[in-house]
Amino acid sequence: MAHRPSAAELIEILGLEPLPVEGGRYRQSYRSTRILTPEALGGSYSQEKPAGTAIYYLITPDRGGFSALHRLPTDEIFHFYLGDPVHTLLLHPDGSSSRATLGQDLRAGQHVQFTVPAGVWQGSYLSPGGEYALIGTTMAPGFTETDYEGGERTALVASYPEEADLIIRLTRPEEKTRRGT
Repeated sequence: MAHRPSAAELIEILGLEPLPVEGGRYRQSYRSTRILTPEALGGSYSQEKPAGTAIYYLITPDRGGFSALHRLPTDEIFHFYLGDPVHTLLLHPDGSSSRATLGQDLRAGQHVQFTVPAGVWQGSYLSPGGEYALIGTTMAPGFTETDYEGGERTALVASYPEEADLIIRLTRPEEKTRRGT
């Protein structure tokens, strides 16, 4: 049976760096050299974008063990690699909410791959008592820094009052709006 690496080992092996606004640690593992123009993207984007991007992303208990609520203009596909389950809150544009869990227990309804649709607010947290979760995400067209829109606690609670407790848990008071997929 393979040795389960520690979070510290994963940080070293994968060269993961802190992601200050969103939380966790990451490293971009792929960025397409093919650049798509706004015209090629059908007019829904106002700037050039790489055809695709991918990252490694590690959630640990430090800083609350979560990825802060944010939304992106492109679908984001999550891949579960190692560790403990990750719970995701999704806040949909129609005012509804849903949840998904990334993990290896497929019989329990966990997902090893899950897609968050474009324009949906998303925030994730490590299962209580968990040591870490190593996941990956891919986007096509690829991520650029201007894509990331951080969630503002007061506005999200007003729009989704039934999820207020989890929104408060998945936002930071100093929230800004940049990241690095």
